[in-house]
Amino acid sequence: MRTRPLFAVGAALVVTLTSCGAPGSGSTDSLVLADAYELGGYNPVAGYGAAGEAKVYDGLLRLTGGTGMPGFEPALASAMPAPDAGAMVWSVPLRPGVRFSDGSTFDAADVVATYRAILDPASASEVRSSFSMIDRVEAVDPLSARFTLRHPYAAFPAKLLIGIVPSESVATPGPATESPLNTAPIGTGPYRLTALEPTRAVFEANESYWGGAPSVKKLTVLYVPDDNTRAQRMAGGELDGTSLPPLLAATFAQRMSVQSNTSADWRGVSMPARDPVAGDPAVRLALNHAVDRRAMIDNILGGYGRPAYTPFAEVYGASHDPAVSFAFDRARAEQILDAARWRVGADGIRAKDGVRARFTVMYNSTDTLRRDLALAFASDARRVGVEVDLEALSWDRIEPRIAQAGILLGGGSEPYDPDTQAYNTLHSPPLDRTAASPYDNASRHVDPAIDVQLDIARRSVDPAVRAAAYREVQSRYAQDPSHVFLVHLDHTYVVKESSWTMSGPILEPHAHGVTWGPWWSLQSWTR
Repeated sequence: MRTRPLFAVGAALVVTLTSCGAPGSGSTDSLVLADAYELGGYNPVAGYGAAGEAKVYDGLLRLTGGTGMPGFEPALASAMPAPDAGAMVWSVPLRPGVRFSDGSTFDAADVVATYRAILDPASASEVRSSFSMIDRVEAVDPLSARFTLRHPYAAFPAKLLIGIVPSESVATPGPATESPLNTAPIGTGPYRLTALEPTRAVFEANESYWGGAPSVKKLTVLYVPDDNTRAQRMAGGELDGTSLPPLLAATFAQRMSVQSNTSADWRGVSMPARDPVAGDPAVRLALNHAVDRRAMIDNILGGYGRPAYTPFAEVYGASHDPAVSFAFDRARAEQILDAARWRVGADGIRAKDGVRARFTVMYNSTDTLRRDLALAFASDARRVGVEVDLEALSWDRIEPRIAQAGILLGGGSEPYDPDTQAYNTLHSPPLDRTAASPYDNASRHVDPAIDVQLDIARRSVDPAVRAAAYREVQSRYAQDPSHVFLVHLDHTYVVKESSWTMSGPILEPHAHGVTWGPWWSLQSWTR
């Protein structure tokens, strides 16, 4: 049941491919890409480009490429930040002579204003909680900024990737989602936004970019939310590249370049603590054993992925515990449910104390990969007597119901340290929900033992102490899981052949549109 719809889609696309002429090799200095993400929202204060992927902005630091965990190098900083002995105070020297796209000069006041705006409750920024370790940020002089933290935080370089905006653009407090920066960004990055429509954005090279003018002079990004439509437009030669789910991407292998990048991006199902079924510890544990992760990887991801049991991927080295897993074992799942008095009814669905073993899982209606994983999850759950109702909804309809229904979630938006990968997903929800993203700990599960270890790891500067705490988090989580994590993805892209020399791979975060893939460092491409 899981594979038939996928194969049907693949067969339909093969017909489309064979009926279209092969796209010619690109020879211009322009690119046209299609993305599943809505255009606009280009405001770092609201969380845009938190992992450093924004083409119109620079952060203080940027990522280096290569396999495995990437490193950091200076961007708007002129050198790597220097922490004090306790990693409580970080001093950042700034690059001189940099200008914003509006012509104004970049200096320490812009750094201070950007971070203060993120932390200002008036901004209502969804990433505010991710920067909660910052107590204050100050301009020491025009070319030096200083961050003072509330506690030691070894992962702080990951918080210096987000783009810097002019101080004038955030001088008036207010909701970040209503800022003019969302549609008219002002940054120091290698590209400038020159046109924006609901389905089309045009970026042109910043010829005075401090890092050198990009060779790719124009980038047009089209908003095409439907996976199959993007595939058809790619097959028709309209696009230079796009991101596609693995099985759709694989159908292009004979005539275009199909590329994949490893990520720490995960997909899983939140299990809302308030629900009488999904919130039952026995149900959560049983479903972790009931799901066939390997079949999902083979049949839905086309082999492009790895099983996920927690948010911690193998790339985290000593902080990842390979012994923590949930073996695919339906008999064990049934035993767990039997022991918890969830009895099988005449129709094969269990019940306990008059409550039917039934709950809802929502998924984004435009994402075929989430749809297929949700279908597979529901099928596996039903085999052990748990009924899962699936609802395909837009995000604005999902968000109000986060605490009441499960969600086929994605995570790993800042995967460049174990803290930024796991803390917001597994730590108990803050008392002030306005200080966090509504998707942080979507299960609303509380586990003080996990909280203690996450906080030990967050506050320690000793790598061995941090790694031991993270392994303990995983060990404790395995006893009482709050989610059913399914897979870590490899992100797949289809690229028209061209004469460009592209950048190499990078470990990708949850975001995997055309700001990532082979285009993550577009400004460095050469011929």
